[in-house]
Amino acid sequence: MNDILAGLLKNVAPALATVVAGPLGGIAMKTIAEKLGVEDTVDAITTAIQADPEAAQKLAEIDLKQFELEVKDRDGARAMQIAALQQNDWFAKNFIYLFTSAWSIFAMAYFGFVTFGSVPESGVRMADTILGVLIGTVLTGFFNFYFGSSKSSKDKTDAMIKGIK
Repeated sequence: MNDILAGLLKNVAPALATVVAGPLGGIAMKTIAEKLGVEDTVDAITTAIQADPEAAQKLAEIDLKQFELEVKDRDGARAMQIAALQQNDWFAKNFIYLFTSAWSIFAMAYFGFVTFGSVPESGVRMADTILGVLIGTVLTGFFNFYFGSSKSSKDKTDAMIKGIK
């Protein structure tokens, strides 16, 4: 993805910018191109965004839909936990806490090993990758599940919703 398109997407639809830069970039580019009515190439999308003043609103709508899907996903998980807490089965009530505890203990043990242990030179890259996954997805996912996402994220979403209406 070229720098101009990346800059445009970061300002207008930050979630889309993240998706386009990631492993689902091709699908995201196709979705953006369909929404804008152009070919799914970086140049065509960049030109369409720069030429159409309403393109920003179209991209913000895609970004908002993605955010809504993520919120529904988290709400579904929380609703499942509420239902589990209403059961009489101890394991069903405590599964999410056991699951979170097990992953947290594993993560802390891994952090300790990687920090204070001896990682062979051939495994440093793999150790860094695992560390990134643990911090970036596993632990962050748990914190978002239990405590919600950040206030700044909520403010950004509110501003996007206000801009679309």
